[in-house]
Amino acid sequence: MSLPRVHLIATGGTIAGVADDPAATTRYQAGSLAGHALLESIPEAHRAASISIAQPFNLDSKDLGPGHWLQLARDVSSALADPAVDAVVVTHGTDTLEESAFLLDRLLPPGKPVVMTCAMRPASAHSADGPLNLLHALRVAASGATREAGVVAVVNERIHAASRLRKGHSHALDAFEHGDSAIGWSDPPGLDGRPEVPARMPSLLGRLDELPRVDVLWVGAGSEPDLLAASISHGARAIVLCLPGNGSLPETWSDAVHKALACHTVVVRASRTGRGRVARQPDDGGRLFAAGRLGPAQARVALMLALAGGLAPDHFFY
Repeated sequence: MSLPRVHLIATGGTIAGVADDPAATTRYQAGSLAGHALLESIPEAHRAASISIAQPFNLDSKDLGPGHWLQLARDVSSALADPAVDAVVVTHGTDTLEESAFLLDRLLPPGKPVVMTCAMRPASAHSADGPLNLLHALRVAASGATREAGVVAVVNERIHAASRLRKGHSHALDAFEHGDSAIGWSDPPGLDGRPEVPARMPSLLGRLDELPRVDVLWVGAGSEPDLLAASISHGARAIVLCLPGNGSLPETWSDAVHKALACHTVVVRASRTGRGRVARQPDDGGRLFAAGRLGPAQARVALMLALAGGLAPDHFFY
């Protein structure tokens, strides 16, 4: 019996990081190892799948941007269209995993599994978590358990839905287990359920050459609203406001927001709390609305995709 065929796309991150000191877990160079080197540390992976490898770039995920996202989306889409590929696994840095995973989930059709994975500790560390995360990601992909779940991330033995993924800790191994994204376990692969997800639009990918500028502004007590005008003056077509509590807009920002709306800028009210849905308010409309279940980082990606595709700004919100 032939093994499932899994295409591994390595993009860098801590999972490919190296430090001079094997006891170091926070001081290292991310994106130092190539994809084939990651596989060398887990020879048992070849008992789970027949693995091919691609490496479009090898970067710390904090240095990725919209161009890298679109390249990655096209690479994954091409792999999924290949009859010789049964599933795709993507290695990625943790810092911006929630953005890349959300974008891929909106632009790729459900069907063949797409599993992302990462690490909180570099490959050189005595306590590296990357090898087990990658092994579990390959096994989940090969099992087909997430075939209809869209893009998922396998981290620290859990399977997470891309649409709800948020990094909630700066260095802990369970950095992604502080929200409601977990939908199953990776050993053995299995799902507890499938959460409600935003709209998907695979046909959009072929129309995207670039993504528009969307800024995120963190609003604290006493933050000045002139930040909003500054973003617009530098070309932002939409703004995500990272607001206190339930996306609560300070009175001092009201005039600035209305001026932004008059300039046809989209403004989204998100929460800086890290968890919970942002509720609709009476003043919400077509260009001012709540982020709903999306965190600020994902709300930014959702706006980029909608504006680039000529869709309603809230198309990918839920």
